Amino acid sequence: MLSTAEALDFLLSAVRPITETESIPTLAANGRILAAAQTSQLNVPPMDNTQMDGYAVRAADCASGQARLTVVQRIPAGQVGQPLAAGTAARIFTGAMIPEGADAVVMQEMCVTDGESVTINHKPQAGEWIRRTGEDIAAGSIILPAGTRLRAQELGLAASVGLASLPVLRRTRVAVFFTGDELAMPGEPLKPGAIYNSNRFTLCGLLENLGCTITDFGIVPDTLEATRETLRKAAEDHDLIITSGGVSVGEEDHIRPAVEAEGHLNMWQIAVKPGKPLAFGEVRRAATPATAFFLGLPGNPVSSFVTFLLFVRPFILRLQGVEEVAPNAFSVRADFDWPKPDKRNEFLRARMNADGGLDLFPNQSSAVLTSTVWGDGLIDNPPGRTIAKGDLVRFIPFNVLMY
Repeated sequence: MLSTAEALDFLLSAVRPITETESIPTLAANGRILAAAQTSQLNVPPMDNTQMDGYAVRAADCASGQARLTVVQRIPAGQVGQPLAAGTAARIFTGAMIPEGADAVVMQEMCVTDGESVTINHKPQAGEWIRRTGEDIAAGSIILPAGTRLRAQELGLAASVGLASLPVLRRTRVAVFFTGDELAMPGEPLKPGAIYNSNRFTLCGLLENLGCTITDFGIVPDTLEATRETLRKAAEDHDLIITSGGVSVGEEDHIRPAVEAEGHLNMWQIAVKPGKPLAFGEVRRAATPATAFFLGLPGNPVSSFVTFLLFVRPFILRLQGVEEVAPNAFSVRADFDWPKPDKRNEFLRARMNADGGLDLFPNQSSAVLTSTVWGDGLIDNPPGRTIAKGDLVRFIPFNVLMY
């Protein structure tokens, strides 16, 4: 079995990134992947402006620390003031352009006004409370590199330099289906021996977080013929096929022979807990040499959830053109004992406590989905490593694994 790192390296090395692009309004680009670097055509800010409400002055006029100046103009944001003569001040408001001749702003809390004059109870330095032209962004500079995953702050940055539309890669097309005659959908009567298909909701939600276009083929009967037929349909118009269940080695597990009949498997089983039976391969498209990627996840709900976060998420991000796909991890104190580690790389569900340490969910079974709701993230515990209270462990929060 491959280690977690070996499996991930293998997956990422096989990716053929999407290259088709489209131009969409910046306001509609949240979550999309930028197809080309974006350059600012203007300076931000476009002119020297004030950071504070107060008075624009010449610093030399205020050297006494109690200068009395005549207020000759009022400059709100969006208006251009007149040149400032020596011995005068301009009432100015946050964001307004600094008038010619002024070289400092004194915040209003340090000033006393009696109508036509103002007393400056401060010795300002030249440049005080002034934002300089191009201080944030210089005209001609790259503000967003290609491959950037656009969030709210990137959209705001693009808008701040006047970009009304952005070139983005098309959405990743993902087909999903679920195997198991025991599966039922919420709202249906639960027959003896049946369970509700929680994985359908978990995986589709995770794919939506990643901005994928999803085709849900639903629950497929536990037969080789039905599995092969669904694989053929799913391969036609999709970049990636994801299945849940049927990837083990039982007589009713048809995923492996179906994929081998319709394409080929490149990887099978990983030394990870939960989630050992993870399959990766490709499925042929009819009458063309092209293929769709295939990832088969375990049927146990926690195994399916964890393997998606660890392997499917980075694979999809790399498909989308994102280079940096590794999640941020942190060293956090364990407030529990883990005396009997597994020989595989374990990913333990845990959450932060009020003392800044980690508590462990008491039942780490791969069938206990409540652990993923209770927890804040995963402890990445190397093979064979015991954990004692006070040890530092590698913790990956869920919030960096979901998007």
